[in-house]
Amino acid sequence: MFIRSERLMLRPIFPEDWREVFAGIADESVVRMLARAPWPYTADDARSFCNEPRGADEMLFAITVPGADGAPLIGTIGLTSASHETAHELGYWIAPSRQRQGYGSEAVGAVLATARALGVREARAGHFVDNPASGKVLRRWGFVREEPLEETVSAGRGGQRVPMHRYRLAIAAVLPL
Repeated sequence: MFIRSERLMLRPIFPEDWREVFAGIADESVVRMLARAPWPYTADDARSFCNEPRGADEMLFAITVPGADGAPLIGTIGLTSASHETAHELGYWIAPSRQRQGYGSEAVGAVLATARALGVREARAGHFVDNPASGKVLRRWGFVREEPLEETVSAGRGGQRVPMHRYRLAIAAVLPL
């Protein structure tokens, strides 16, 4: 599946994307904000991620910025279902050189609109307390913060348990057909 937004093209992640994934995410400032990516992040980690089989209920996209010189990969975004949860889990990252330009927010909106069209009713997301920019993106799209804080293991912080704000969104209430 491909999704086009105003400035972005969200597309499947291909095995040959590993170099761009590695270049964008192999930065401690990015990895430490993610729960599952290890630090240090290696080329083998990027290859494994790009070659990982995806489930039918998983939407995972490369975030690219089309232009005259191609469409560089600037991050990834995904929405996956958990068997024990009715809500789908949203996660994303943006390369440091492309942060604070609205790309994360634009990608989140595009994925939520697509999820709504596919019948997804609810989404969850979270961010570590030391990543308030991600919380701003989530609140912009109508995610409501849940209490209390959740302690989440961060592979990027050596398995440390880190406080996380969790959010929930009723997609239909925010993004009508």
